[in-house]
Amino acid sequence: MQITESLTVALDAMRSNKMRSILTTLGIIIGVTTIIGMMSIIQGLQNYMVRELSVLGSNTFQVQKDPPIQFGHLDEKYRNRKILTLEHAYAIRRAPAVKAVGPEAWQWGQAVRYKENKTNPDIVMAGATPEFQAANGYFVGEGRFITYEDVDLRRQVIVLGMDIVELLFPHSNPIGKDVRIGAHKFKVIGTLEEQGSAFGQSKDNYTVIPITTFHKIYGDKRSLNITVQVKSIELIDTAIEQTIGILRTVRKVPPGKPNDFEIFTSESLVDTFNDLSKYVKIAAIGIAVISLLVGGIGIMNIMLVSVTERTREIGIRKSVGAKRSDILWQFITEAVILGNIGGALGIILGILIGLLIGGITPLPTAIPIWAVLLGIGFCSAVGLFFGIYPAAKAARLDPIVALRYE
Repeated sequence: MQITESLTVALDAMRSNKMRSILTTLGIIIGVTTIIGMMSIIQGLQNYMVRELSVLGSNTFQVQKDPPIQFGHLDEKYRNRKILTLEHAYAIRRAPAVKAVGPEAWQWGQAVRYKENKTNPDIVMAGATPEFQAANGYFVGEGRFITYEDVDLRRQVIVLGMDIVELLFPHSNPIGKDVRIGAHKFKVIGTLEEQGSAFGQSKDNYTVIPITTFHKIYGDKRSLNITVQVKSIELIDTAIEQTIGILRTVRKVPPGKPNDFEIFTSESLVDTFNDLSKYVKIAAIGIAVISLLVGGIGIMNIMLVSVTERTREIGIRKSVGAKRSDILWQFITEAVILGNIGGALGIILGILIGLLIGGITPLPTAIPIWAVLLGIGFCSAVGLFFGIYPAAKAARLDPIVALRYE
């Protein structure tokens, strides 16, 4: 039997039992929808996180007291660590391979006022040095950024994000104006370029002041993030080693004891996130495989019923010259088509679910081609594997016995 004839016979058999065919493919549909839907969300998140975590340049790394990516309760060994201070940042500047060192401190939930206008208390304030721009990807749009002179003199100057500018200065230039945060007055020296949003949260509600001014207002008892820029990318490993040696000495870490601080680069952050997302992907594929197996068992069951119902048809076909291989391929083709129809519906539903989630939630989504191809391959394999036994049973039927079957 030619392949086109096998396809025609298989499709005719499925059309005559539409509801049974749909119910048979339900497990396949659920499995493939799970793969495509979950992978589109995971891939979107992964693409976004890789882009966001790559904010540090290739010749830059950061030092923090705690791990940069944390889940659940912070381990006690991290809570008991000493904080990182300006003293530590200035000590790192002695490393021969280091070009620049920029300490940062953060304060959330601030409100900025200008005359009768006031922002919501959701503004993020950074205490920083001039290195903040290159390290965090925030650059000045108008005016200027903080200088070392501002830091040394503890000046009450501030750089505003665009959300704050648009709310407080809708029809005027903010440069040179005075704004208030709590009881403190700051002169606006610059504005940051527009950044957009991420996960539904604006990235333009930031303010930056000199880190020494930050300490004067909020105290210096919190740990700093220290961004380190290397003289050249080839020296980054050397610079990291030199930084570790300096910090262990300054922080008096005994020989043989682990570091009481964390050092990471953009690459190490991406690797950490990819390692974490890998297990989520494995879990999603595991759930999908279980659904596909259930669907495959359904295909086998319905194909066995189909063989029983069409026993006389098989006998007639054999009596007019159909070979065993013709019957075998007829039923295998039908099983594979069932699997692929379920796969096609699952792919469509999975893509629609991914697009729907991306449209109504802040979660970024991306349809991974490999997941679509994986779904198609799984469906074909499931249809083939679970269709072989019923097809072989049909092919082995004795034509005389089959013709007598009622």
